[in-house]
Amino acid sequence: MKQLIVMMTVASLVLVSGCQTFDPYTGEQKTSNTAKGAGIGAGVGAVLGYMTSRDKSSKERKKRMLQAAGIGAIAGGGIGYYMDTQEAKLRKTLRDTGVSVERDGDNINLIMPGNITFATNGSDLNADFYKVLDSVVLVLQEFEKTLIVVAGHTDSTGSNSYNQALSERRANSVADYLRSRGVVDARIETVGFGEDHPIADNATAEGRALNRRVELSLLPIREEGY
Repeated sequence: MKQLIVMMTVASLVLVSGCQTFDPYTGEQKTSNTAKGAGIGAGVGAVLGYMTSRDKSSKERKKRMLQAAGIGAIAGGGIGYYMDTQEAKLRKTLRDTGVSVERDGDNINLIMPGNITFATNGSDLNADFYKVLDSVVLVLQEFEKTLIVVAGHTDSTGSNSYNQALSERRANSVADYLRSRGVVDARIETVGFGEDHPIADNATAEGRALNRRVELSLLPIREEGY
């Protein structure tokens, strides 16, 4: 199974490399929708699967928490514009930081590579990364009608149980920092995916570095629920 995942991932990366453009406003390298569908959107897909699989009582509890925090939903017709505007601000803010901004339908994914966020095998945030997260916080507070799912990912080095626990600790570190900077707790979810969702080939050092990451998936809060 791991060999199959590696083969699929390599093919995805080849497609991505041929579908890059540059945003004339921010100068950031962008990926076409076709390329995103091939490989980059794996993290968002995992998050959406995790969120939709939750039982009804969990979803209702989250809805009540958001209402109690004064967080409303986006009117149906305004979701696209709301997320477009948020995406543009994030791209401008995160230019040249090493954080990738990817769009998947109405969802935005921020991919934070492990080499800029954590020490190897560690879960404490690098102090140099605080400034980047502070910039992200400013945008998250402006666009409060989004859920923030913080997902931890690892490479395949080590046991499944170790990687699962490490991914959870890393997700919690980022989430705790967001809370400490005033992001409303009701908006934040954390999940660790361990080594289950690679975006690159774990057989190479470069691929493993890409797979060691934390992703922030920003999902619009809809009137009908997420």
